[in-house]
Amino acid sequence: MLSLIKDYSKLDKPILNLIAVEFFVQLINVAFVAILPLYMKAEGYSDAEYAHFTSYRYFGMLALAVSLGIYIKNRKILPLFYVAAIGVPLFGFLILVGVHLHYMSLILIAHLLWGTCYTFIQIPVLPYILRNAPSEQHTLAITLNYVMWSLASIISSLIVAVFNQIDPDLFNERNLLFAIAIIGFVGVHFVVKIKKEEQVPSPQEKKKASIRDYDWKLIIKALTPTTIIAIGAGFTIPFISLFFSNVHNMSTAAISIINFLAACLVTYIAMLVPSIKKKYGYKKAVPTTQSLAIIALIIMATTQYYSEYSIAVYVAVIFYLLRQPLMNTAAPMTSEITMNYVGEKNREMTSALTSAIWSGSTYFSAVVFGILRHLDVRYVNIFLITAGMYIVGVIWYSILIYDSEKRGISVK
Repeated sequence: MLSLIKDYSKLDKPILNLIAVEFFVQLINVAFVAILPLYMKAEGYSDAEYAHFTSYRYFGMLALAVSLGIYIKNRKILPLFYVAAIGVPLFGFLILVGVHLHYMSLILIAHLLWGTCYTFIQIPVLPYILRNAPSEQHTLAITLNYVMWSLASIISSLIVAVFNQIDPDLFNERNLLFAIAIIGFVGVHFVVKIKKEEQVPSPQEKKKASIRDYDWKLIIKALTPTTIIAIGAGFTIPFISLFFSNVHNMSTAAISIINFLAACLVTYIAMLVPSIKKKYGYKKAVPTTQSLAIIALIIMATTQYYSEYSIAVYVAVIFYLLRQPLMNTAAPMTSEITMNYVGEKNREMTSALTSAIWSGSTYFSAVVFGILRHLDVRYVNIFLITAGMYIVGVIWYSILIYDSEKRGISVK
């Protein structure tokens, strides 16, 4: 573990500061995904209402994605990180105010603007790393940036589990989310510390970006598996807390402990991605880890069939803890595969479309999830839809890897 930390510490300081910004943005993101549905449930909102409000967040991300991808192609990216570092905690705070006051318009607008501000780091971050980090640091930087999601999950889950256990009334879901939103403003400090001169196209290379500048066949082929997996994930990821709460009657503290353990596993395994990639290559590592993750998801979901037995909750927890690191191990590798596959001139648009796909797919899935829950469709059936879509996505990624090899792109 110490050798891993030593490797990552060699990254350039500006890249480490950017990744710190990502951490504080993700701290708010993961806390709201895990705890906001439980807070809204405590305030009397239904599953369908939560899904409806959440869909506006993803719509906000979708609305800006493509235009932002075109905008950043020949411009400085750094100023955009200020928008994310300030806007995400600010509008997270306003979401909580809206929920507490049952002010529907404020909840919807705050979700929409939260998603918009979140886009200002999610789209530019990979292009910024690829422009400004030395090529030999790309895999390390992309992996560490990705690890911030799971590291933020560890910290937020630990905060919620410990303080909620100490005093559930004082440290309830609302107060904990308020505290995390305030902590999130620390990200602004790290944006200020990114002082390196940003690498952008020289004046003679600059030209106004146009839709016609991109290889669309290549981009569409590369992003098809992302689209399939994103739609499937949208039926599951935002609603795991509700699954454990409604199906297995778990408390907020217990769910936070599970999320903490899962995030620890994800963080450790994700930090091994450069070693896994070096040892097994994309061809073995990506389909193997994703396939095992799908099996774990199916076993977890089907515990609803026998949830009245005490063993069901233990099976669900065990296979959730297995599913999380397995599925997330592949993510940094599939991101790098996609970026290498489309080539340098398509990277900004690919990053923008990736964000748009995840936002749009999750928006679509959240709307459909709300409808399905309104119709009393069980969680197990919804999660099995995710598993089916994952299977198709994994097959497509395998095809993409083989095609990369044919085109002379390294898959080792």
